[in-house]
Amino acid sequence: MPQNLLTQGLFLNDYAREPLKKSLSARCRVVKKAIHFLLLVALSSLHPSFLYSAEYGLGELLRTALVKAERIQIVEKNREIAEEGKNKRRAGLLPRLTSYGAVTWFSEMKKTPDTTILPGLVLPGTIYQPDYMGQWGIRVDQSLNLYGKEIRDYAISRDNLERQEADIRGQKEEYLTSVAMAYYDALRATKNLEIAEAAVKRLKLHRDSAEKRLKIGEVTRTVLLRAEGELSGALSDRVKAINALEIAKTYLANLAGVEGDLRLREEMGEENSIPGMEECIRRALENRPEVIAARWELKMAREQVQSARSNHWPSVVLSGVYGRYDQCPGQATTNRESIYGQLSLNFPLFEGGLRSAEVREAIIKEKQALLRYEEVKKAVKVEVEAAYWDFISSREVIKALQDQLKFARDNFQAVSRQFDYGLANSIDVMDAHTLLVSAERQLASAVYAKQASLMRLKRAMGAFLTDVMGINRESKKGGDTRG
Repeated sequence: MPQNLLTQGLFLNDYAREPLKKSLSARCRVVKKAIHFLLLVALSSLHPSFLYSAEYGLGELLRTALVKAERIQIVEKNREIAEEGKNKRRAGLLPRLTSYGAVTWFSEMKKTPDTTILPGLVLPGTIYQPDYMGQWGIRVDQSLNLYGKEIRDYAISRDNLERQEADIRGQKEEYLTSVAMAYYDALRATKNLEIAEAAVKRLKLHRDSAEKRLKIGEVTRTVLLRAEGELSGALSDRVKAINALEIAKTYLANLAGVEGDLRLREEMGEENSIPGMEECIRRALENRPEVIAARWELKMAREQVQSARSNHWPSVVLSGVYGRYDQCPGQATTNRESIYGQLSLNFPLFEGGLRSAEVREAIIKEKQALLRYEEVKKAVKVEVEAAYWDFISSREVIKALQDQLKFARDNFQAVSRQFDYGLANSIDVMDAHTLLVSAERQLASAVYAKQASLMRLKRAMGAFLTDVMGINRESKKGGDTRG
């Protein structure tokens, strides 16, 4: 009987504690939800690079580099410098407005003695040094060379701005081409890592097969040791491939100005837009930024010759002045206000041969600019031809390497099956595997080398920004290069 009462008491106590358990359970759920919410807020406040890594294709990398790369930003400053140079030349075409003012205090007033004309009639003396005097005024001056030197200098500054635009475009293309090269190097490193991973898997299967055959006595232990050695070499190659990939991605991220983990998306350039070599050369001579910049430089040099010759011509200075004058003590003859205009003509007669030397120097620089223009055209032609044949040869090589890879893969599969049935030894398997890995690496290297040669060809044609990034040409073609 006491045992039953004790059991009933315990049951009643458990029954009484049931609402308390439910209340505690509800509170725990609320606390867990609050903790989850706080963790979510904390994670969302972290830098995005900690949460995920962005995936970049070639276009995204180039656009990012165009905005974030310090070298591009440095190049962009040349445009601002050229713009300010144009503003300085334009200032020479505008009239110059100046104001002046001065106050002079003297130690004492001085004047001529008074003159007595009649008794009681005295003519006061003339003041030639007052107690103080002050003057101020505003003047407008406009100086113009009769041969138009100021206008020519302003035209040269505008041409210099166009030349800087071409230089900036050329340096952008050069830098972005290096980014594209690094991009395809990183893709090749990624492919080499995949090849290394596949080689490790194949050699593990071969090692397992050799181990099974050793257990049943079909091969000697030397076969297993050779398989283990080849597997160790493949593992070492995989580590090297991982390191090479990390180095390539780090270099690419530094060039493109990308922060955080870099994941790449493979993008291949369009090959159908490549014309024949003669058309490539024609487009390069028309659109290449270096050729356009040299053309503008030649035009500027020819205008500089005319600007130097204008120094032999007279210059006209046109002035308009408004002036005020006051002194103490004053007198009736003091001119307190004056307005006048002035026209002056300055003609250089002899300056020791300075102007003639400047003209000869400008002519020499013009010849230099012409030679530089011809040199740039020849260099561009050679670059286009080299890039064109490099692209054509790489395209032909890929076809042969694809056939080689197909034969190497079929050969490895056949030799592996023969080894499983005892018709081939481990040396045959290793030779077939080495041939397969070599064919895979050669094909991967050739594929990305072809893409790199395609980018170099577009760069040589002056079509990198237009074709690869879709940026329209901003600068003009330059002036006439005929003498």
